[in-house]
Amino acid sequence: MRQELLSLPKGLAEEVSKNLVMVARLIDEDPEQAYAYSRIALRLASRVAAVREAAGFAAYATQKYSEALAEFRAAKRMTGSVELWPVMADCERGLGRPERALAMAGEPEVQKLDKAGQVEMRLVAAGARRDQGQLDAAIVTLQSPELASSSVQPWTARLRYAYADALLAAGREDEAREWFGKALEADKDGATDASDRLAELDGVEFVDASVDPADEDADDDRAEDEDDDRDRDFDEDEDDEDDDEQDAAEVAAAERATDVTEYYDEDDEEYEPLDESAGDTDAQDRKA
Repeated sequence: MRQELLSLPKGLAEEVSKNLVMVARLIDEDPEQAYAYSRIALRLASRVAAVREAAGFAAYATQKYSEALAEFRAAKRMTGSVELWPVMADCERGLGRPERALAMAGEPEVQKLDKAGQVEMRLVAAGARRDQGQLDAAIVTLQSPELASSSVQPWTARLRYAYADALLAAGREDEAREWFGKALEADKDGATDASDRLAELDGVEFVDASVDPADEDADDDRAEDEDDDRDRDFDEDEDDEDDDEQDAAEVAAAERATDVTEYYDEDDEEYEPLDESAGDTDAQDRKA
């Protein structure tokens, strides 16, 4: 890459280099940000193969497979190298074209790949078989001298993991457990989640060790206290409502008791209210 950047003016080469460094630094942790830096580098130096390759990987990491494939093809034309062949085939899978990935797996370019590239191509081909629902064919595709070898290479853990995953998908659980174990043995850098898959098969549930049980008990106690407080508040609200209803009834009764009683003279054509004293006198006369 450095040799390619030497073809650029010094200031431009430094700027492009800074952006490519950020792509490499962020592509795993923040692929979207890495993609943004790759676009800057691409805008500055689109005729540099290393820039096109970096842009391809950044697009690939953000699942922009059509864009990634275009960048990889451009880089391949510039360099004549076939090392990007497996990832180009995987872009075809990402675009929903597994048959094209399988066709690429049978091209002469595969024979020009180094051992790591050939294993990567085998993984892509097995994935394409699974995309087509051909589980048994995927398993056979992964069966190879590299899988059977006891030596651990950079690709060993991923190859064993893919084989175990295909076996599990085919319902061969015992064999899958065995190969997840072998993948874990080879996975010194934690590139796979083989340990989690094994635990899942064995029905093991993980507990977060960072949480203190005493803290959980305290949280439960606080939650119970809050529930009790809410219950008390609810009961008090009900009591207050009952008191309000009783007060309202008493007020209404008091108002009725203090109201001026309406008396009507039945001899009039229209009943009219009389004052209380007249009503009392009339009532006394009727008693007499």
